[in-house]
Amino acid sequence: MRAAVYRAFGGPDVVRVEDLPKPVPQAGEVLVRVHASTVSVGDYRMRTRDLPKGLEFFGPLTIGIFAPRKKILGMDFAGVIEAVGDGVTRFKPGDAVVGLTGMKFGGHAEYVTLKESEAMVKKPEGWSFTDAVALVFGGHTVAECIRQCPIKPGDEVLVNGASGAVGTSAVQVARHFGAVVTAVTSAGNAELVRSLGATHVIDYKVEDFTRNGKQYDVIFECVGNAPFERVEKSLKPGGALLLVIIDLKGMLGAGGNSRRSGKRVIPINFKPKPEDVAFEIELAKAGALRPVIDQIHQLDQVVEAHRHVDTGRKRGSVVLQLAD
Repeated sequence: MRAAVYRAFGGPDVVRVEDLPKPVPQAGEVLVRVHASTVSVGDYRMRTRDLPKGLEFFGPLTIGIFAPRKKILGMDFAGVIEAVGDGVTRFKPGDAVVGLTGMKFGGHAEYVTLKESEAMVKKPEGWSFTDAVALVFGGHTVAECIRQCPIKPGDEVLVNGASGAVGTSAVQVARHFGAVVTAVTSAGNAELVRSLGATHVIDYKVEDFTRNGKQYDVIFECVGNAPFERVEKSLKPGGALLLVIIDLKGMLGAGGNSRRSGKRVIPINFKPKPEDVAFEIELAKAGALRPVIDQIHQLDQVVEAHRHVDTGRKRGSVVLQLAD
């Protein structure tokens, strides 16, 4: 099989397309012929080892000290099950599926194996593989946020980093549940986030949302530059800060900050679950969540896809197409 492989840490050019042995599903596993994946911020962090502050000391133990432990990136996939191992009952060959590999990675290859119990569901009929995979990474993260912090009609919700894969999903889902959404992004993305449901838009280059005196019931922090210390005064009493990107200090201080302030500080752990993928699919089928695709690249263009993600200016998802 062909796969995008990286054998050293660094910039986009460390990624190469190579021929590798096709995996064989073991008992309880399925083999998926991958049609599409995305290149995400998670892939960037693994490839560069550019981790949130404090985690750079522990990350190499799992990511790799001298060379990457996981040679194939890609945290999501959409494709067709080609074979199943002994004992598999949830899926059969020919099923079109969409899901997440999570920290196992491996989506940037023509084939990937997963346990049938992992975060994978059948792809709705009529959906393209590209649209399905463009939903899954950001939508799953927001589903986990909603699980921990339900949004009510009339809530004032701010999304910091509203134009990325997670941010575009957060804007849509918050609006679906009846929130009044403020999106923090650049002026060039204002039209996009308004089309997704944002009522107010703050251009972060012009205005600092933490200093304008406004308060919110929920803040989605999707960038990594708005820790609790910075946004505490921007939260209403009893409000919640959802930390999609969090450093070591934020992790260790979340509980104490919550108890001291009476405001909830909720680190979001990326632990893919089938029920979260199913939840976001149901939202999409109901018209509450649509994919936002910035670019589509073929596997041979994977370096260009990584270069675009590295700019930090992608809008929604950058899709990697591995089959028609």
